[in-house]
Amino acid sequence: MQVELRDPNTIMRLSRLGSFHQSKLSFLRSFLNEFKDWEYKQDLFNLNENGYGEAVYSFKKDRRVYSLVCFANHIKDEERSDRVIATKWDAAFTLHDGVPGKKDIERLKNEVPKQEVGRLSYKELTLSRANKSVRLFNHVTESLSQGLQPDLNLLSKVGYLYRTTAVYGSGKFGLADRFRIKNREEINGPFRLEMMLVYLVRQFTFDQVNHVAYHKNPKKAVKLDEQISKNLGIGNSTGLGMAPFIVNHPTLLNNWILSREIALKKIREIKDVNKNDNELFIDCVKKSLTNITSWNTDSEYQKNKINNLLKDIQKFLKFIENDFDFTREYPFNSIYEWLEQETCEECIEYVVSIMMEPYSEITEPLVKEMSSDEEKYFNIPAHRTVEDLRNIIEKKYPNILEINFEKKENNQNFWFISKNKEEPRLADRFEEHGSELEQPLSIARDIKKLYEILLVSKNSQTVSNFLIKNSDLRHIIRRVFIVEKFPYSEIQDNTIGKNIMPIDMLRLKLSFFGALKFDPRSDKWLRICMFQGAPLPHELKNYDEQWVYKTSI
Repeated sequence: MQVELRDPNTIMRLSRLGSFHQSKLSFLRSFLNEFKDWEYKQDLFNLNENGYGEAVYSFKKDRRVYSLVCFANHIKDEERSDRVIATKWDAAFTLHDGVPGKKDIERLKNEVPKQEVGRLSYKELTLSRANKSVRLFNHVTESLSQGLQPDLNLLSKVGYLYRTTAVYGSGKFGLADRFRIKNREEINGPFRLEMMLVYLVRQFTFDQVNHVAYHKNPKKAVKLDEQISKNLGIGNSTGLGMAPFIVNHPTLLNNWILSREIALKKIREIKDVNKNDNELFIDCVKKSLTNITSWNTDSEYQKNKINNLLKDIQKFLKFIENDFDFTREYPFNSIYEWLEQETCEECIEYVVSIMMEPYSEITEPLVKEMSSDEEKYFNIPAHRTVEDLRNIIEKKYPNILEINFEKKENNQNFWFISKNKEEPRLADRFEEHGSELEQPLSIARDIKKLYEILLVSKNSQTVSNFLIKNSDLRHIIRRVFIVEKFPYSEIQDNTIGKNIMPIDMLRLKLSFFGALKFDPRSDKWLRICMFQGAPLPHELKNYDEQWVYKTSI
């Protein structure tokens, strides 16, 4: 049986993309798999009794070394903020290429805590900062210093000791440009270095809390239980700064989505599923209920999504246990078709992710296809014709062609760059000033504009001649020729409409990172947890790949 890839005009709608969840293709999980045989080491731990100072952690293999350099700082409570306008943080980090010497550490000590205001060198690959979850950090410190383990109920409500507020890379603030390292085989996958930084930061948080607890009460203090540590991750606060990325990197987005779609297609085409594989799948679905039921949020929007997901997963488990026979041919195809008929988008995509768990032989080759050499597809084929362009648009953008941009609600918002922080923002065109500084992120509107001009242009006219009079549409013409080759490269929705939920764009990207427990604080920013349940560094050589479904907090 041959299964077709799912239709991009369905999958690339924001409500569907905003229902994606982590999977074996997610970057933090593939990072752990790829670095499990590297040598991990704590190279320096120079903190005072209050936990302030510097530390260095490294991964090494053959002659290659990546070192996380950490700086823990004392700040006042009123100086602690997750907003991008913050200037001080509890800790700041950089991933250094190689082994940092004393001069490097002194230089970085002066620059890394400044973050955007500081200046790094080509020796540094990524940059980040993080704030304590103060209530939780203090509770854990106090408990350990008294010889007790912390309150698991309290830990489960937060899930981390620190949360990062930004992770930078690719040449920002003097960091190494991507071209310097892009040919290194071990970091060929997307965001490998960012995942490494966050993973090592997680270990630093455990070491720091143990260190502070010990110095509070050396005679009674105990270390944080390893199982509790494993079930804590690193939090992250993410805002609109992340959203334009998926618009600005169409071939990369395509390769992420396409890998997921190919995995689903291949799993649906499996004729006979062996008992171990179906049992692993069902076990992961059942154990994942812990994640869903311990997912705390104050957002009514997210509570509604969680409740619908929980209800549909329970309905799905009832169907699997009472009405389904895994010995039938193509069982996962039958399961998928049932999901489409009986459950919400959130549940469909949740189960699609879990379907991959038994099939490393399918997912691992796809992980290697998730990067993109984007510059290869930047040139516009100027010899093509107006007719070619129009035909591609009609075939690839049917949803968008139906939008009437004369209606106010379809043109309600605009994207701009904040002057203070150079971060993307979204504003109401009819209530706020600045629309003349609009960023070219209104792809749907620009597609419609291009199409309407093409309708009154000569079919045989070449693209090069068309561009002479319509150079303002160059960016959108490039995208049309990209989507011709890369079917999942374009969001098939209006990113400036009144009803846009920017959080769907954030969730899409974060699902590929491997985030758990999305906690929206508005429709424009949210908190998440990364590496919750992940193996500790000394366990990497032999760990349970389904750890993500087995957190016990």
